[in-house]
Amino acid sequence: MAYRPTTVALIVAAGSGSRAGGAQPKQFRLVRGKPMLWHSYAALAAHPDIDQVYVAIGAGQETEAAAVLAGLNDPIIVQGGATRRESVHLGLKAIAAHKAVDQVLIHDAARPFLSSKVIDDLLDALLHAPGAVPALPVVDSLSRGTDILSETVERDNLWRIQTPQAFAFQNIYAAHQTWTGAEPTDDARMLMAQGSDVRIVPGAEALNKFTFSSDFAGNNMPSFRSGNGFDVHRLVTGAELWLCGVQIPHDKGLEGHSDADVAMHALTDAILGAIAKGDIGDHFPPSDPQWRGASSDRFLAHATELARADGFELSNADVTIICEQPKIGPFRAKMRERLAEIMSVDVDRISVKATTTEMLGFTGRGEGIAAQATATFEKI
Repeated sequence: MAYRPTTVALIVAAGSGSRAGGAQPKQFRLVRGKPMLWHSYAALAAHPDIDQVYVAIGAGQETEAAAVLAGLNDPIIVQGGATRRESVHLGLKAIAAHKAVDQVLIHDAARPFLSSKVIDDLLDALLHAPGAVPALPVVDSLSRGTDILSETVERDNLWRIQTPQAFAFQNIYAAHQTWTGAEPTDDARMLMAQGSDVRIVPGAEALNKFTFSSDFAGNNMPSFRSGNGFDVHRLVTGAELWLCGVQIPHDKGLEGHSDADVAMHALTDAILGAIAKGDIGDHFPPSDPQWRGASSDRFLAHATELARADGFELSNADVTIICEQPKIGPFRAKMRERLAEIMSVDVDRISVKATTTEMLGFTGRGEGIAAQATATFEKI
């Protein structure tokens, strides 16, 4: 069995957010219908390679933080400090006291729209260096000056550094424990001061930091994308019947190039439609022998990862199976759980229904099974 490092995330959410205006700290203000902190926590907690998420908060923020994180997976809340560096140090200290950890991602709550692609790239980079940061190249012209421009600054090899920043845990913890300099701009600088390399991975415009009140303008309207899928397969004797990733006892099964899971095919097409990535045949052509008899969970997982890579998270998916037999009701709960598992989402985001055609048409005659699906995503 391959070794899997233990990875935790630390969200820094202890600031007062005074530059953002308002009486409420910005990490608790609503962005796209949810408190800003909720977005970061949900993204990190949902990632399959992150084992635990810690949140460093400010003094007196316990009640607000608990309300924001209620219902999410086992957050560990720790007391932060007066500065960002102190909050990170206290968070790392709490992590070290709780469990043995190999890697840590340190993230600012003020960057709420974090995609799984950025997390994946950071963790891959840690295979080659003790630190990694997401960054975007500087594209604007740069110049020094006060009221009058004085000199142009070359922008080649200049980067806008973002979070989360990923580190080998012991390296960054040691950097915080021994730091005696001025307040650093970020944790990567502290690791670099010890002579360690920090790799750059592609950042994302969606990760821009919320700092001023104007940053909240236009970000309270959610961006949604929806897609529809429909599929049909013939019922034949001698084949297994798979629906929504669950094998169903029946005297016939569905015929197809793969396992012919008609419901999962419809859902895969719905996802690909929502993100404008073609259809299932474009990604898994039936003419390719490698997909003969393949389990359809591979198709669904692939489509879901494409959506996340583009910065979309599933809002909900609705699947309707159309057949006279077998009865779907006894298997609905297991189907929802299996789809949620494949897509790495909560089961309450998945709906599975069934209907008949009142004995009309090919489904009514028991010649085949049809399925239709709708998938809705929110841009993060």
